[in-house]
Amino acid sequence: MTGGSARDRRRLKRLVGRVFGDARRGAQTLLTPVPIEPIAPVPPTAVSSESKLLKHSPFAMGFYGAIGVLVALGLASAVMQVQSILILVVLGLFLALGLSPVVDFLARRRVPRGLAVFIVTVSAIGIIALGFTALVPILTEQAQSLVRNLPALLDNLRQNRQIADWDQEFKIIDRVRSFLTSGTLLQNLFGGIWGAGRILANVVFSVIMTLVLTIYFLASLPSIKEIIYHLAPASRRPRARYLADEIFSGVSGYITGMFFIVTVASVASFIYMNIAGLGQYSLALAFVVALFCFIPIIGSSLAMVAVAIVAFATSPTLGIVTIIYFLVYQQFDAYVLYPNILKRTVKVPGVLVILSAIIGGALLGIIGAVIAIPTAAAILLLYREVVQPHLDAT
Repeated sequence: MTGGSARDRRRLKRLVGRVFGDARRGAQTLLTPVPIEPIAPVPPTAVSSESKLLKHSPFAMGFYGAIGVLVALGLASAVMQVQSILILVVLGLFLALGLSPVVDFLARRRVPRGLAVFIVTVSAIGIIALGFTALVPILTEQAQSLVRNLPALLDNLRQNRQIADWDQEFKIIDRVRSFLTSGTLLQNLFGGIWGAGRILANVVFSVIMTLVLTIYFLASLPSIKEIIYHLAPASRRPRARYLADEIFSGVSGYITGMFFIVTVASVASFIYMNIAGLGQYSLALAFVVALFCFIPIIGSSLAMVAVAIVAFATSPTLGIVTIIYFLVYQQFDAYVLYPNILKRTVKVPGVLVILSAIIGGALLGIIGAVIAIPTAAAILLLYREVVQPHLDAT
């Protein structure tokens, strides 16, 4: 027992010594300071003013500015070179928007859209062909008649004593006859036969291109609208769709209303001319009235002049009656027909209508005057729906 107890005490002593020895060595290890390696100092970041000076130097700014000016001039030159094509594209789109209500009407009656576009296109081409078929022979006949009767008409001027005295002194009638028969008039008006041919070719090309573009836009108008809608971000797409639909509706309403106004004007003129005794020219002159009435502000006056010339050639009394008729019809058109048809589609003040038509005519000619009013309506819509709410919010 004594020996066992001694062994146990020695084992316990060794265990306790081992535990305390490990603890002492651990404590010494923890308390021994670890040498700290020196850290190299970080060099300060140098902010050089030379980089800013070189980056924004007058030379660099002038260089980049010159590049921007050259690019802008190149784009402007490219737009000017294709200006006539762009005008035809815009005109074709406007005509397609004007004819789209008829296509939509047929489509709602379960007519396939392709067939509806075909029906509308054939009808429009038929009306235009009928008008030119009636107009061209009369113009040709009148031109030939003028050439045949021109010498006699000039000789009749000599019966007037004052004109005879002037002709005897200055040879006016002989100079006019030589000027008209020498081809100088054609040269001055059209640049000769080659110039007249170029003008005729440009007119034919413009008519064909406008017709093709109108048919294309009319057939693919829904897909074109969807492409325009998707140009806006997804979060603003409903608002963009609303604005685009309002613009399309305004343009379509204006063109459709103009078609109706022109139809009423030409039909009324056709009826008047058959009653007044101009039946042989009624169809051709009604077509001329329709063409002129598409021009805002001055179109009806130009139509009155064209019909009155033919009426005066028939009878001075008939010419005066024709002028009175057109003056009365202009009042009906300005105060009854035009406001009631367009007041729900094109909300443009009268002053802006006049100014937009004048500015559009000065910039792009007759086509500019035609598309100026719906363009002004679209700009006013964007101002009311986008700019004005933003201004009111701030």
